[in-house]
Amino acid sequence: MRIPEIIAFERLSEPLATRQVFAGRLLRSMVIGSLIVAAALFAGMAGYHVFEGLDWIDAFVNASMILSGMGVLAAPVSVEGKLFAGLYAIFCGLVLIAATAIMFTPVIHRFLHQMHMDDED
Repeated sequence: MRIPEIIAFERLSEPLATRQVFAGRLLRSMVIGSLIVAAALFAGMAGYHVFEGLDWIDAFVNASMILSGMGVLAAPVSVEGKLFAGLYAIFCGLVLIAATAIMFTPVIHRFLHQMHMDDED
């Protein structure tokens, strides 16, 4: 089964991708990673708005602070809000790892592919 071209990288036996192909991969991975972060931010905003009754701007600040790893500004007061904040913080840690991996995959792949090519020469 062939991997779709949009997510495929060159194989070990193939030459290194051109700079244009690499730039396209890098741009695509940055967009995908940014969309994941934006979706996580919106989920946090919605959670703070629903469970804690915060205004959207305050929900944005709290969600972005947790997503960035800085911590919450307005401590949750309801049980639902506390549960949401704890689960959202765990979720944000996973989002950070996933988005970073997605964004840097083309760079790491190119580096490893180039190192392997140097060994064969």
